[in-house]
Amino acid sequence: MKERIGILLAMLMMCGMTQLATAKTRNIHAEAHKQQLAAAKNIGLDKNTITRMVEEDIAARENIKAISAETEELLNDLLSEARSHLGKRYSRGSKGPNAFDCSGFSSYVYRQFGYSLSPSSRDQYGQGEKISRTELRKGDLVFFKGRSTSGGVGHVGIVVSADEKGNFSFIHASTSRGITISNCSEPYYASRFVGGKRIISE
Repeated sequence: MKERIGILLAMLMMCGMTQLATAKTRNIHAEAHKQQLAAAKNIGLDKNTITRMVEEDIAARENIKAISAETEELLNDLLSEARSHLGKRYSRGSKGPNAFDCSGFSSYVYRQFGYSLSPSSRDQYGQGEKISRTELRKGDLVFFKGRSTSGGVGHVGIVVSADEKGNFSFIHASTSRGITISNCSEPYYASRFVGGKRIISE
């Protein structure tokens, strides 16, 4: 008898009882949530257990963001190479090593470590892994609109440092200062930021 009732209920649920279930979904979920909380208390989730769980969660998040020692060394070497050109003059279309334009500088620096980048900033924006501003780290490429803010990508730089709030500094070939380090908060760049790309990943 119980088996027949069970089969009948299953058939009813499959053939149109979803409206009633939908009407009660929120109440069912709320009740299930209460039961889960009660069960958690019963198995001893005291303050120490909760603290440990939080610590494990933090550690897991940090591991996701961590990079290997080899990648860390590579990025440091890449930035050392970039900094070795500080003060060199800007020259449109120049690819180094005595003068650079913006994309010539980024492609030259990356080429020293075996990475091939396209010759223009617009094309470089099509390479690598797209990342959000808050994910930026040293060595990533950052892109900006050109002199016309209504245009597309017209400038590129290499991140020197970045924080989790999306603030960053970058080294690049400036038309007025040559190879220099600028900050994203400078008005000219703050209003023109387009996005970031990661060329060197784990």
